[in-house]
Amino acid sequence: MVFDVSEVTGIGEYTKKKEKDRTLYQKGDKTFLVVNKHTLELRTDRELKNLLTAKYESVMESRFFGRGGIEIVPAGQLTEDELRDLVRLSYNLS
Repeated sequence: MVFDVSEVTGIGEYTKKKEKDRTLYQKGDKTFLVVNKHTLELRTDRELKNLLTAKYESVMESRFFGRGGIEIVPAGQLTEDELRDLVRLSYNLS
């Protein structure tokens, strides 16, 4: 899966750390985005997580962040703009 974080406006500096099956994007020492082979994982608040998981089949609780995040299968239910907004929110929560 290809997601280009450089296309997300409104976020500051971050580092990129490649691991075996995923790429971690970090603000300081806190991860705000995990790009897996087929999914994206982001930080979010619990209310938004509950809303998104109830509304979309492609959104579930994050394995990386646990209850503090969501995992999204980019299957077209969320638009590119919505994904960028969620990355921006995740960055600001880090």
